Amino acid sequence: MSNSNDKLKLQAIAFNGTEFFVCEKPMPEASGRDLLVEIKAISINPIDSKVKHMVGGSAEKPLILGFDGCGIVKSIGEKVSLFKPGDEVYYVGDMSRDGSNANYQLMDERIVGHKPDSLSFAEAAAMPLTTVTAWESLFHRLRIGNEDTGKTILLIGAAGGVGSIAIQLAKQVGKLKVIATASRSESKAWCEKMGADVVLEHHNLSAQFAQKKLDAPDFILCMGVPDDYLGEMIEIIAPQGSICLLANANKPFDLNLLKPKSIHLVWEMMFTRSKFETKDMGEQGKILNTLSGLIDDNKICCPVTRQLNPINVANITEAHNTIEAGSMIGKLTLFND
Repeated sequence: MSNSNDKLKLQAIAFNGTEFFVCEKPMPEASGRDLLVEIKAISINPIDSKVKHMVGGSAEKPLILGFDGCGIVKSIGEKVSLFKPGDEVYYVGDMSRDGSNANYQLMDERIVGHKPDSLSFAEAAAMPLTTVTAWESLFHRLRIGNEDTGKTILLIGAAGGVGSIAIQLAKQVGKLKVIATASRSESKAWCEKMGADVVLEHHNLSAQFAQKKLDAPDFILCMGVPDDYLGEMIEIIAPQGSICLLANANKPFDLNLLKPKSIHLVWEMMFTRSKFETKDMGEQGKILNTLSGLIDDNKICCPVTRQLNPINVANITEAHNTIEAGSMIGKLTLFND
C-alpha cells in the first residue's frame, strides 16, 4: 500500500465479505472541518472484527475498516482552525466513514489530537480508541472527580486494550485504588505492570472480595459481556455505587435488581459523539491532547505488545486472526516505514 505510486488514488485494504484485498478509490479532498491525513500506522481492535462480521462488505461495496489511525496532515478544509499541514496527529475514526486501513483518510478535526512527541507512529496508533473509551467511561459516564480520590474501582477484564489504559487513568488521574480481573498468569502480570493494586480471577468475585477483605468498589467498569457479571456486580458493589458497561447484553436483565442499592448504571459508546455530532464532540480531541501530555510526562505508558510491518493484506489478516483468537494482551499495531 505505497503512498508514492499513485497520488491520485486512495489505496485501501478492504473486506469483501470473505477476505481482505487491495482496492482503489478517488482521492478525497479536505473541506469544511476535515483534515486529509496520510496514514503511517494503525491499530486493530475487537470492534474492527465485530464490524467486519456485522456489515460484511462485498466486491461491489468493499468495507474499509480501521478506527485507530496515526499520521501526518497533508491538507485541511477551509474551516479548520486546530491543525495545519505537516502536523503529526492521532485519532479514532467514526462509524459513518471509511476507516484507517488505507493510505489517506479524511477526519473531522474535532476528534483528532496532536501525536505525543515521545511515541513513534506505531506506538501512538495504539492509544486513541482505548483511551477515549476508558476516559469517557471513567470521567464522563461514571463521573469520577477530585472528590473521589482514594475510592475503589473494579475493572473487569482489564488485560486488554481498554483495560490497560483504564488501569493507568484510574491510578494517575482518578487517584483511585484499582482492583482488576484477569484469567491467565501473564494477564495478571500485565495488569500489575499497568498499576493495578489487586488482581482477581474473573468470576466468584464476592468470595474473592471476602477472602482478601477488600472494600466494596464504589465504581465498576465492566469490559466483558454484561450477562456474565451483572449478578456479581450488583452483589459486591457499594450502596449508591456506579456501574459502566461497554459490551452489548445478550439477553434482558431485571433493572429492579439495581434498586435496593440505588445503583447508577450507564453504558459507554465512544462513537456516540461523532455519530450524532453532539455539541461537545470536540471533547474527544481534548482527551487525546491531554493524553499526549500525560504520555510525554511519563505518567501513562503505551500498551503496545506487538507490531507488524508493513500495512498489507497479509498482516491485516494476521492481526484480525490474532484479535479474534481472544488471547491478546495489550495492543497490536501495524505501520509503514
